[in-house]
Amino acid sequence: MNHAYRFHKYLLLPLTVILMFGVLGSDCKKSSTGPDTKPDTMTGNDGKVYQTVTIGNQVWMAENLRETKYRNGDAIPNVTDNTEWSGLSTGARCAYNNSETTADTYGYLYNWYAVDDSRNLAPSGWRVPTDADWTTLTNYLGSNAGVKMKEAGTSHWNSPNTGATNESGFTALPGGYRCSDGDFINLGYSASFWSSTEGGISLVWARALYFDHSEVSRYSSSEQFGFSVRLVRE
Repeated sequence: MNHAYRFHKYLLLPLTVILMFGVLGSDCKKSSTGPDTKPDTMTGNDGKVYQTVTIGNQVWMAENLRETKYRNGDAIPNVTDNTEWSGLSTGARCAYNNSETTADTYGYLYNWYAVDDSRNLAPSGWRVPTDADWTTLTNYLGSNAGVKMKEAGTSHWNSPNTGATNESGFTALPGGYRCSDGDFINLGYSASFWSSTEGGISLVWARALYFDHSEVSRYSSSEQFGFSVRLVRE
């Protein structure tokens, strides 16, 4: 199988609207798309400290979430079994291939039930971004927003990591995802991120970046998939 297109085997219902957000609202762009301030930090529900970055008028996490607790202290179940994962209708997390070492770099993958849980993945003052929050980010970055969001080089991204500069400071990492049947796919090839906005019956808007594309993809996905999470400051 051609690894460059492994994601097409599963990808994600009812696929893909690829938006080159530079076309939409390009007048929102500033002359510089680099970080506007020095990185700050955010402390998560577990007490983990994350780097953040200001992009336009938004403050984003500059790392993938790797929390094991909701805001109220309740545990987010770590579900490793494929059959159990595929049958869930409640919040869960996992490390890619159930490897905690991998989670140290790429964060956890969360199903959307965890994102939507009223106990909150995000600490006070932060939230899972809405679909509109993601659009604001990509509009601000303009044409080829993906290259400005992806970590540069091939330490984590597979070659060619087309055009990646990370000039925004967002530092997107290719954490892959977990399919609704529990299979893991695409580590090194793609980064998939939840929004908090539903996109139809049992579907949610998400964003993805790929090793061989410069754009940001917007699509609706099944709630049972496991994606990375970035938070935005309220």
